[in-house]
Amino acid sequence: MRAAVVTFPGSNCDYDLYKAIQQVGGEASFVWHRERGLESYDAVLLPGGFSYGDYLRAGAIARMSPIMEDVVEFANNGGAVLGICNGFQILCEAGLLPGALVRNASLSFQSKDVRLRVERTDTLFTTGYTLGQTLRVPIAHGEGNYEADQRTLEQLETEGRVVFRYVDQAGETTEDANPNGSWHNIAGITNATGNVLGMMPHPERSMEQLLGSVDGVALFTSLGSNLAMLTN
Repeated sequence: MRAAVVTFPGSNCDYDLYKAIQQVGGEASFVWHRERGLESYDAVLLPGGFSYGDYLRAGAIARMSPIMEDVVEFANNGGAVLGICNGFQILCEAGLLPGALVRNASLSFQSKDVRLRVERTDTLFTTGYTLGQTLRVPIAHGEGNYEADQRTLEQLETEGRVVFRYVDQAGETTEDANPNGSWHNIAGITNATGNVLGMMPHPERSMEQLLGSVDGVALFTSLGSNLAMLTN
């Protein structure tokens, strides 16, 4: 797997993604937001951080960066795209995913470990998990509250496009388990064709037991092995 890690002014999780790809045997390259051309990559990753200082709205200015024209084309041609935290926000701003990420219901920045329930195991990113598996993954965001109109929410649920939900220790979608107020405890969704995933929690920070969890590893190994099968 050859992955492009797009770096915007204010990105701060790009190196974490770079190392996560290397850890699972892939090859990663940083791509500055003013560069063009993604044809030689198997996957495009949009990292967390505070692109352009989150001015206007989180991800709103980054969406206008030159590289995003190529990211949209790459995704529309079926390429695998993963957006984490600020990357998820950028994907929504770019129209690659529906809805928007707004201020946390608490109106405060949340930085802690949360539990996620795996809702889909048939995507490019989740074949290494088991259905209903509970993961421990950290969050770090002030605008992670996923919102959409009722029709969009119903479509996401009907089409099975919710990939991860916030849950409690028992694996239940309770209000207390929801760190930001997201509708339906949504933590990650895909586009209609399943090649674009946006999620607020940080799997790239759950790659080593020393950091408290290795539950992020399967996401990157899933992506690598599925892309390898597609290219063989």
